[in-house]
Amino acid sequence: MSLRHLSMPRFRRSLLLSSLLLAGTFSAHAADEMLRKAVGKGAYEMAISQQENALWVATSQSRMTDKGGVVYRLDPQTLDITQTIHSDLKPFGATLNAQTQTLWFGNTTNGMITAVDAKTGEVKGRVLLEPRKRSETVKPLQPRELAVDEKTNAVYVTGVGQESVVWVVDGATLALKTTISGTGNRSTALALDSDAQRLYTVSADGELVTIDTAKNTVLTRQKLVDDGKEHAFLNIALDKATHRAYITDFKQPEVLVADYREGKVVGKIAAPEGLAILFNPTRSEVYVTHRMAGKVSVIDAKTNKVVKTLDTPPRPNSLALSADGKVLYVSVKQESTREKEAMQPDEVIRIAL
Repeated sequence: MSLRHLSMPRFRRSLLLSSLLLAGTFSAHAADEMLRKAVGKGAYEMAISQQENALWVATSQSRMTDKGGVVYRLDPQTLDITQTIHSDLKPFGATLNAQTQTLWFGNTTNGMITAVDAKTGEVKGRVLLEPRKRSETVKPLQPRELAVDEKTNAVYVTGVGQESVVWVVDGATLALKTTISGTGNRSTALALDSDAQRLYTVSADGELVTIDTAKNTVLTRQKLVDDGKEHAFLNIALDKATHRAYITDFKQPEVLVADYREGKVVGKIAAPEGLAILFNPTRSEVYVTHRMAGKVSVIDAKTNKVVKTLDTPPRPNSLALSADGKVLYVSVKQESTREKEAMQPDEVIRIAL
């Protein structure tokens, strides 16, 4: 029936029905674009495996009532929990060796890391990195970020303190191979270029630190900023094709762009103070969580401009990316303080790019 054969009331009803159906389509599409589900308290970093079709989330649980933590295995499509791995130590950092199917979790408060079989969820072993106990005069280094070189089965872990280090662990023997010292004040970040045998970190003093992974020695410590402002470099992501490093600053509203071969700043991207950062080579994009602002920025790496800002309140934390570069995962923390913990569990968001 053509529109001219419809009476006005019938036409209005038809138009309203079409609008509702179209709105339903848009709503369903929006739901597919961003899926959000609660997981557990104290959600920190994530690791993803295409082979296992799994997304793991490290959670430290309650500071006050839980001695240990939990690693949740999620379905990457639905974010449903498919396995719960309890741990007597609280897990914070997370990474995966896809070749050996070994998950690595950093136990920051215990100075250790834990190896877990990605297929079974069984603990394979632990490595003690920092044996010193905290006292009034001793401040032990804290394991923070983890990175795996799948070619050598080496695990790199930042030990954060006033004089930070990088620990190098043999993934096969679960033994500490060596400790790389001299990485600067509160160096938390890690970014690995396995082909070039280079490892990068940044310090709270505004330095870019380059490590030779063949010799496990610091090659250079280069000052990136010296502008009199307060900085807190936290994380780093590499665009290996352009030799650019993207660096988050928790004290300044910008993302720093540096040429990591020359150790020089080549750009600054205006954005809220940042935390986690991730480069997507498939789409040539950079993703940044802005924990205090409750947002995630999408940056076009070709133009170094923010092209999209996603609202993900209250406290977006860490990032993970699917192997095909088509799906981004964000862990989101609830508002919490040492005096008053959050009552609700933290969440994970799945974003179709």
